Amino acid sequence: MSVLTKSSEDYLEAIYELAGSENKPVRSVDIADKLGVSRPSVNNALNILKKEQMVVQEPYGAISLTCQGQLYGQSIYGRHMTLFNFLHLVLGVDPETAEEEACEIEHTVSEDTIRRWREFTDKQLAG
Repeated sequence: MSVLTKSSEDYLEAIYELAGSENKPVRSVDIADKLGVSRPSVNNALNILKKEQMVVQEPYGAISLTCQGQLYGQSIYGRHMTLFNFLHLVLGVDPETAEEEACEIEHTVSEDTIRRWREFTDKQLAG
């Protein structure tokens, strides 16, 4: 799997969240609204994600994740949720701060660390 920049990962995660597990096509305006960015910024990001074969888009049409894009997006989203749950549910950080900090941390920790974090969080929430 290719390695994307933090910005590209944020766009891919947003598309994944909007598309849902059914991988429904999404519109660039919805991505712009979700991330609070301009439509030209979305178009620039989509061009990068197309080159990386993470998304496909009909000209001026709906955007869909490729299989590779869906797997990568799911991975980023899973990392994000692990960190959010740890910060908010285990440590008691307020949801807005936990959301912002999870978004920053998700790009910097290894898969092994995320796995361990997930196991710890799951134990804390179960017991």
